[in-house]
Amino acid sequence: MSAHNILVIDDHAMFRSGLCMVLQAHMPQAAVVEAASLDEAMRASLTDPTLILLDIELQGLNGLECIAVLKGKWPQTPIIMLSSHANPAMVRQSIARGAAAFVAKADSATMLVGAITRVLQRSPVDASVSDDAPRQAVRLTPRQLEVLDLLSQGMPNKTIGRRLGLSENTVRGHVQALLNMLQVSSRSEAAFVARRLGLIN
Repeated sequence: MSAHNILVIDDHAMFRSGLCMVLQAHMPQAAVVEAASLDEAMRASLTDPTLILLDIELQGLNGLECIAVLKGKWPQTPIIMLSSHANPAMVRQSIARGAAAFVAKADSATMLVGAITRVLQRSPVDASVSDDAPRQAVRLTPRQLEVLDLLSQGMPNKTIGRRLGLSENTVRGHVQALLNMLQVSSRSEAAFVARRLGLIN
């Protein structure tokens, strides 16, 4: 992967350090700049970051409110939202405010790197508008849409199975198929993409 300038904004020093270690391990050519707040990020010595990783639960001005400010300074830079709580409301608000992707902090390092790779492979102009164009042809069955809707509400496979009268193994199969069809690697990212495409509310 080519060199990138990545700005990490998170007010938890330990998580920030761990995230930077993951980035350096998987993207050794990337230059990573850390910031504990929006003010610190705006003062960072970066002329044009290629990616911003932004925590939603920042102290003071939260991450959702920071998106517009960051977009004002770096309009072509995609923003990936990070959150400890991948609840539907946060995902919807992230989409509405222009985030390019949403990753739960509980997701694995592989999932995070996968989301970063997909975002960076998109052109800057298209990142906030038509980045999901290849997925527009996704056609889901009524059952898949039901599973996707419940998945996006944070329900585990067992609960989805009880709701829909399906075995846990059947639900697991539907979930894996959905991840493949939406070209994502995690449940939180599937919910994010599905909302961007208007597949669910």
